[in-house]
Amino acid sequence: MKTLKSNLTLNGAGLMFAAPVEITLKPSDKKGIRFFIQDGIVEAKVENVVSTEHCVILADVENGAKHKIALVEHFMAACAIKGIDALDVHFNSQGFEMPIFDGSAKKWIEEFDKIGYSGSTDEIEPLKSVVTFQKNNSSIVIMPAKENTTITYSVNFNHPDLRQRWVNLDENNINEIIEARTFGYLKDLEKFQAAGYSKGVTIENTVGLTDDGYTTALRSEFEPAKHKILDIIGDLYLTGYNPLKLKANILVKEAGHGYHVECAKILKQILNK
Repeated sequence: MKTLKSNLTLNGAGLMFAAPVEITLKPSDKKGIRFFIQDGIVEAKVENVVSTEHCVILADVENGAKHKIALVEHFMAACAIKGIDALDVHFNSQGFEMPIFDGSAKKWIEEFDKIGYSGSTDEIEPLKSVVTFQKNNSSIVIMPAKENTTITYSVNFNHPDLRQRWVNLDENNINEIIEARTFGYLKDLEKFQAAGYSKGVTIENTVGLTDDGYTTALRSEFEPAKHKILDIIGDLYLTGYNPLKLKANILVKEAGHGYHVECAKILKQILNK
């Protein structure tokens, strides 16, 4: 198992509700990632996903979903990228959202690296059969590969740079995936905030899509599409199997958190056989 060397306390605010939050990440000698909030424990597993509408929300489903943890996807992606498979996350505040930081996995990974790591990532059996998911215009195919995991993701947004756009993850551009920020249509922001969501959106943590450009300079070409790769890494890690260790080619066409999670359930069933 691989965990952090020592405790790490971080402060921030959530993206959806902007509530201040303080968390302490603690090394664990028990495999898995767990969130401790008030008197409850929420395990990072796909069976505990209760919503994917605006972000991924987990709950202690077996205890009636009394406790919820929101916005886990970027944190889970950072854990997968660094090979962390044992960690306890303690909420020291009343907020139930993971902090958004800069909207990517960059801050998480920088803080992990400062603390350092203990142990080594457990080896997992490579994927041996094809996993397929298809719904409406979306599809996800996960195929066994001989080498490291690759991810190819297609988006088709109403934006000149992001129509029928394909982006890839390979060993040469992982940093572009790590630093890719969350995004959304600028024209929808007022509507979402009126409904009580997206209160923590800032120009620093979110790339706003305008009719023909962006609200901020991009960190790399097609950054919003690359953020979708970050999302699916975090979502698939809810299987308990690190997707980057599967030796798989992952092909995704026009999906999102909901479909990532549905595919993750299928993948977990196959890997558990």
